[in-house]
Amino acid sequence: MNAIQVSHLSVAYEDNIVLRDINLKVPVGQLVGIIGPNGAGKSTLIKAILNQLPNKTGKVEILGHSFNPKNHLVGYVPQRNAVDWDFPTNALDVVLMGRYAHIGIFNRPSAKDREKALKCLKSVGMGGFADRSIGQLSGGQQQRVFLARALAQEAEVYFMDEPFVGVDAATELTIINILKKLKAKGKTVLVVHHDLQTVDEYFDWTVLLNKTIIASGPTKEIFTEEKLQQTYGGKLFFMNKKNNENIAERGGLRDIR
Repeated sequence: MNAIQVSHLSVAYEDNIVLRDINLKVPVGQLVGIIGPNGAGKSTLIKAILNQLPNKTGKVEILGHSFNPKNHLVGYVPQRNAVDWDFPTNALDVVLMGRYAHIGIFNRPSAKDREKALKCLKSVGMGGFADRSIGQLSGGQQQRVFLARALAQEAEVYFMDEPFVGVDAATELTIINILKKLKAKGKTVLVVHHDLQTVDEYFDWTVLLNKTIIASGPTKEIFTEEKLQQTYGGKLFFMNKKNNENIAERGGLRDIR
């Protein structure tokens, strides 16, 4: 069984086609990077799979079933800019939201649920911030809290939309280590990602997207200069090591956005 199976998925806003005839299969237990230029439809793909967009056609299955937000098969970490950080709630309450699929939205969390939420906060290095308002947290801390919320869902498939944007190096390392632990437990994790230098280090499976699937498969086979140039339409270049930036051994591949 595939973790994700998408057949002939298309999404359009008025006359603007955002995704065209997406056909995608992702095996269970993979750590997946969704890669492509700005405007390629990466976030839209995640939202379409999660049935958040009404203006789409095609078929999507998650672990052989149509997506149902009431079950706990799926965990989702949205982009930080999609969240109202002024909402008056604390870190623990945010993480407890991840338990609603288990306890029901109208039921109060039990002591066991609170214990689980606190454990998830501790696992992302935020155990001492349970009572802190989310608006008082740094960007990296906020991202850790939302990762803890996803962990509290105890899902089988996780979707993460640019989890490394705006975080420091320590937070990025924490996040990728947790994602690798999820993968080791047989979970499937799909991540919208921009840093091309870390793709082959972070991901087992890569999806190259530019409004349609350019290529999808094991990273060692898919993450090639030829396929990347196809994906980015010539908007890639290779920097040499004379630059002062931290250049990857392969020659400093950069995503020009």
